[in-house]
Amino acid sequence: MITIPAPRTLFIIGFLFCSGLIATALYFQHGLNMEPCPLCILQRVAVIAIGLIFLIAALINPRSLGLRLIGLLTIIAAAAGLAVSGRHVWLQGLPEDEVPACGPGLDYMLDTFPLAETLDMVLQGSGECAEVSWRLLGLSMPGWMLVIFSAFILFGLWLGLRRQTPRNTLL
Repeated sequence: MITIPAPRTLFIIGFLFCSGLIATALYFQHGLNMEPCPLCILQRVAVIAIGLIFLIAALINPRSLGLRLIGLLTIIAAAAGLAVSGRHVWLQGLPEDEVPACGPGLDYMLDTFPLAETLDMVLQGSGECAEVSWRLLGLSMPGWMLVIFSAFILFGLWLGLRRQTPRNTLL
């Protein structure tokens, strides 16, 4: 029989995993001089959101309804990351003649355009988002993030659907 660790332990592991993902992204950016495209930055934001959800959950150690809420928040953040990484993988799979032209940088867009318009432009993607500069086992970074966000969604579903042990607390 497999013993599953307590939720608090899983949240700590999840937070450390998210921290490792961000540390890896920063190594690629600053150590290997691989500048992230706007879609990469949005995926980082989703990972940071999930990591913060896990950190808060580890600190408050929720039960029952609280675990379901943490599961739902995890699913929402991971689904956003999944959508962005899916779009990124799709852009990387386009033939060269169909790749959108490179657009302005994210900093410029945030300074110049309203947030909704900036998000719309970022999600359209650009030529820099279609470049594949690294692969592991045949998957690019956004491909791996697609897998990781899917795993986070499954974890959130597990939290929401698992049997709860009764306790005398609201959360």
